[in-house]
Amino acid sequence: MIKFKFDQNGLMPAIIQDYKNDEVLMLAYVNENAIKQMLKIGKTCFYSRSRKTYWIKGETSGHIQQIKTISTDCDRDTLLIQVKQIGGACHLGYRSCFVHQLDSKGKIKKITQKKIFDPQKVY
Repeated sequence: MIKFKFDQNGLMPAIIQDYKNDEVLMLAYVNENAIKQMLKIGKTCFYSRSRKTYWIKGETSGHIQQIKTISTDCDRDTLLIQVKQIGGACHLGYRSCFVHQLDSKGKIKKITQKKIFDPQKVY
């Protein structure tokens, strides 16, 4: 495995993108263990900064991300992971985590997607 540049906590960001239409689905953080697991199982794996634990996307919800490609940027401190998204990527019920469009004052102007699942029934 190539040598990545992790931050002081041993983490780096991973941008998750739909492999068919390039929609950005989410951003999460990975550590070395998560990268090794992704390469091994072909599904996205992350490190939760709030829970301080490794997790596989979809292990609770069933909304998995099947990896199509993994790329690193020129500095090797960020990953771009293209996936086939099964279900929603957002824990709030949306396909993408990036649904809150801001106005010029930084307030939420509108939500750009409809929910595709009820998080209360999934989590």
